[in-house]
Amino acid sequence: MTTSEEVPVAANDARGRVAELHAIREQVRRGPSEKATEAQKAKGKLTARERIDLLLDEGSFHEVEPLRRHRATGFGLEAKRPYTDGVITGWGTVHGRTVFVYAHDFRIFGGALGEAHATKIHKIMDMAISAGAPLISLNDGAGARIQEGVSALAGYGGIFQRNTRASGVIPQISVMLGPCAGGAAYSPALTDFVFMVRETSQMFITGPDVVKAVTGEDITQNGLGGADVHAGISGVSHFVYDDEQTCLEEVRYLLSLLPQNNRENPPSVECHDPADRRSDVLLDLVPADGNRSYDMHKVIEEIVDDGEYLEVHERWATNIICALTRLDGQVVGIIANQPASLAGVLDIEASEKSARFVQMCDAFNIPIITLLDVPGFLPGVAQEHGGIIRHGAKLLYAYCNATVPRISLILRKAYGGAYIVMDSQSIGADLTYAWPTNEIAVMGAEGAANVIFRRQIAEADDPDAMRASMVKEYKAELMHPYYAAERGLVDDVIDPAETREVLIGSLAMLRTKHADLPSRKHGNPPQ
Repeated sequence: MTTSEEVPVAANDARGRVAELHAIREQVRRGPSEKATEAQKAKGKLTARERIDLLLDEGSFHEVEPLRRHRATGFGLEAKRPYTDGVITGWGTVHGRTVFVYAHDFRIFGGALGEAHATKIHKIMDMAISAGAPLISLNDGAGARIQEGVSALAGYGGIFQRNTRASGVIPQISVMLGPCAGGAAYSPALTDFVFMVRETSQMFITGPDVVKAVTGEDITQNGLGGADVHAGISGVSHFVYDDEQTCLEEVRYLLSLLPQNNRENPPSVECHDPADRRSDVLLDLVPADGNRSYDMHKVIEEIVDDGEYLEVHERWATNIICALTRLDGQVVGIIANQPASLAGVLDIEASEKSARFVQMCDAFNIPIITLLDVPGFLPGVAQEHGGIIRHGAKLLYAYCNATVPRISLILRKAYGGAYIVMDSQSIGADLTYAWPTNEIAVMGAEGAANVIFRRQIAEADDPDAMRASMVKEYKAELMHPYYAAERGLVDDVIDPAETREVLIGSLAMLRTKHADLPSRKHGNPPQ
């Protein structure tokens, strides 16, 4: 480990002192030793400083407390007092806008958190909150520094408290580039977005050895808490990539879609995709037959600027799509049912995924567009016992609580409680549009006919013919495309090819929307 004794003794004048300073700074920049750096590289991982260089604009990083060293004693710690204490903190720019960052240096104490280490993180978090700028953590640490005991645990408490205080105030992004075990995993869980790298990053509360000792289950670190597990099964990770370079480049892209803080709007860009561009292909993309599937991704690509969007939680709860994109250069959030996965139904995971996305968009002044093609909530004992009522209410609460511009568009099916929950006009959508293929109803025509005309069908000489006749009658009376529009529940029925133009015009009108919630300390959302 680097110590001050390795620095040449300075001459007792200003030039000598400056030379000493530069020598110390060079030690800080190099890190503890070549051996430690080689060990990091052998694992296929970049060093903390290399990661910061990839994340930030070139030459923009300003380090804070690079000369910090711990003061702990015992267990040989007094002989190992490296500069930085295993975490690099500071600020820089991404696309010219200020961000704050801290990066664990696994080469020093395995990136483990001690008292001085935690104090540096606390300071940079406080600076980010005060400056109103995003905070990015590059996580690669072994958890609490055991040699420092409860002081290390208290350090985590300070981080969690600041994560919570910053929530909804500044964007917080956690980039997992190594292990993150035990209580340390709760900090990323409190942030807005979590990035992971396959084969490199793992997150778990108790490791494989403890799991095996307690439950007898034998599992690897990646099998327990690897990137693919958290991206596709647990939903802890929002994004997953194959390498650190791609991961950090995508963090930069995400930041380009987010405001600096909750008092600003997301950055707009010049758009060369015409606002009045027609999308006649939409007439063929979405089948009029509600029983036929299609890929909602293709619909989104047709509507948004240049077909580009960033999908959040792409591999978790795939029956609903949450994405950040732009319309006419302005950032919007899109929530859309995905008929290609579970027919686009709402279930527990889809409700949780979309509710959190609505809350994030509302916190950071991002308008919300909802694309509906939903046959209802997923029925079943597992869903009911798992609390679909409670979890579905999270999405309802999030929409009702959101004050940003909200536009909903019904492409095809919109049945039952799922129609209400998916930002219907009755829960506060500013504008509601529908395509001529829409079917808004309490339930599908077949199910409705079986309930309403049960006796007539049972008593008929030909029950199947009677059922078909009643289904046709129900559709004609209550499910024709203009039924909701006639009652003011849909603001207009539009030509699908004009969807982009209609949405852009509506968002321009809503840009100055102002809405106040009742005065309260905070709500009590369903858990």
